[in-house]
Amino acid sequence: MKQDVTQLTKNAILLLNELIATPSFSSEENKTALLIEKWFTTNEIQYKRENNNVYAFNKYFDKAKPTLLLNSHHDTVKPNSAYTKDPFLPQVEDGKLYGLGSNDAGGALVSLIATFTYFYEEKNLSHNLIIVASAEEESSGPNGLNSMLKILPEISLAIVGEPTLMQLAIAEKGLVVFDAEVKGTPSHAAHPNDNSAIYNCIDVLAWFKNYRFQKVSDVLGEVKVTVTQINGGSQHNVVPAKVDLVIDVRVNDCYTNKEIVAILQKDAPCKVTPRSLRLNSSSIPKEHPLVLSGLSLGRTTYGSPTLSDQAALSCPSLKLGPGDSTRSHSADEYIFVSEIEEGIQLYINLLKGFIITE
Repeated sequence: MKQDVTQLTKNAILLLNELIATPSFSSEENKTALLIEKWFTTNEIQYKRENNNVYAFNKYFDKAKPTLLLNSHHDTVKPNSAYTKDPFLPQVEDGKLYGLGSNDAGGALVSLIATFTYFYEEKNLSHNLIIVASAEEESSGPNGLNSMLKILPEISLAIVGEPTLMQLAIAEKGLVVFDAEVKGTPSHAAHPNDNSAIYNCIDVLAWFKNYRFQKVSDVLGEVKVTVTQINGGSQHNVVPAKVDLVIDVRVNDCYTNKEIVAILQKDAPCKVTPRSLRLNSSSIPKEHPLVLSGLSLGRTTYGSPTLSDQAALSCPSLKLGPGDSTRSHSADEYIFVSEIEEGIQLYINLLKGFIITE
């Protein structure tokens, strides 16, 4: 029996209120997982749970059909010190639903859950649907969506729910974090030293500031290289032997993370060591039927500079959801109630408007 969209939307907003009121920092999402389980139970949807990831298959799942993954996360960052409102008290003011995780990514999560529920009993879909309400997205932890891929059947296509103002993020930058060392000669501060690791940093920092990767993406632009941390020295009268830097590299879809590492290890004026290669850039062709369906609904395409669980996926994926990315991790986080109402209807119309052929 087809679910009523209006009632589904009301229930989804109630679920978001419950999620906001329940702390769910990365790796501490047990209680919000229980709330999501309750939704599935109430709607007579069979579900499974792996750690704090809750997932379900559509009722008429057919192994012969391709599979579309719907995914968003129910963990949050910790509230920052600039909050003036209780981050765990959901409250609506001027159409804005305030609370930690309301925008990132609670609005997208409950909208995708409602959308999955709408299609759950559909018999003649061109594709299967799987929903995963995942954990540990904010921390890129080991027990998040990445841990689910060995459990789930092959995924042909994915929609990852993040705040995009319901515009189509058809590409997303990847990330490689490097630890770098700038070396020098240790000495007493009172003596001459023309090989100070700290002064050697001046040229190294300038190099990173000015370095440009050659390939520029039509959607994601340049690879962005940023020095984000610097640490060196232990006391006022000692010149240290080395200074440690942290380099944040946001990778466009012209490079693999492995290629980025090879280039920087060859060209950088100091030793650089990558922490991980698993957070690759992701994209979906602009001519993909899912994107075309979104364009037919008046949506626009863009490239996203922020990282999400798309990085764990190897299939074509689209980032799409209600809310605004600029509100994420901000004080007094909020999402407009109307954004959720619009988001659910747009998700439903999007999935009605396309067919997976392979």
